[in-house]
Amino acid sequence: MKLPVLSSEGSLSLYLQEIKKFPILSLKEEYMLAKRFKENGDTEAAHKLVTSHLRLVVKIAMGYRGYGLPVTDLISEGNVGIMQAVKKFDPDKGFRLATYAMWWIRAQIQEYVLHSWSLVKIGTTAAQKKLFFNLKKLKNQLESIDKGTLSPENVREIANKLDVKEAEVISMEHRLSTGDQSLNVQISDEADTEWQDMIVDEKETQDRIVENKNEYNYRKKLLINALEILNDREKEIIQSRKLSDQPKKLEELSKKYKISRERVRQIEERALEKIKKEISNII
Repeated sequence: MKLPVLSSEGSLSLYLQEIKKFPILSLKEEYMLAKRFKENGDTEAAHKLVTSHLRLVVKIAMGYRGYGLPVTDLISEGNVGIMQAVKKFDPDKGFRLATYAMWWIRAQIQEYVLHSWSLVKIGTTAAQKKLFFNLKKLKNQLESIDKGTLSPENVREIANKLDVKEAEVISMEHRLSTGDQSLNVQISDEADTEWQDMIVDEKETQDRIVENKNEYNYRKKLLINALEILNDREKEIIQSRKLSDQPKKLEELSKKYKISRERVRQIEERALEKIKKEISNII
């Protein structure tokens, strides 16, 4: 979809002049264009829907200038959002495209901000995203903040307002107040040791993985051999009740074997005892 060019900060004023040339659609015009695109894939209709909302994109993008990112990039991301909104928009739902598109535009811009603001990915959960975009504003509203730091009372108040955990507020405050640090930075001038050398690798070593796999295979083989001492009914009950991804209920098995649920339970317990005894004898 061809849109006015937005290549640099210097071209922003020219871009704003260009998008003002696109007419604002009436409710009827918007509905008919949306129907044409949805039912016939009319790209010209989609283009008119998008261009008529470019001013809305700019307005929303301007609200994210405080994150130190180029406004042109924010607008470009917002333009992607309006195109996604037009693609998904259903005119028969009864509301205007602008109302629907605002969510898509904000979501696209916010994802860009989150990925660009820090080298380390930030805001991976809904709570983190809420904190990232609201913490600074709420801090400015709190008169009790001393030298920009959050007191326990401040943390509690912000957590209650945003409906998040206090620990999440503290974590986000720390991440926003400290810059990214390379793991290749040396701990000191005297030692030839980098920060990454101090990170503990908690993953299992290859030999341990192999050992665990062998142990699993060994136990699996023991179980398979132990099942062979059961009669057909006992074996099926154990497999249905204990070894299936979707265990059957006692009632299902009682109907199949025409016995009571209590009797099924007794057979199950007896079969388990046989298995345990057989495995213990082998070990």
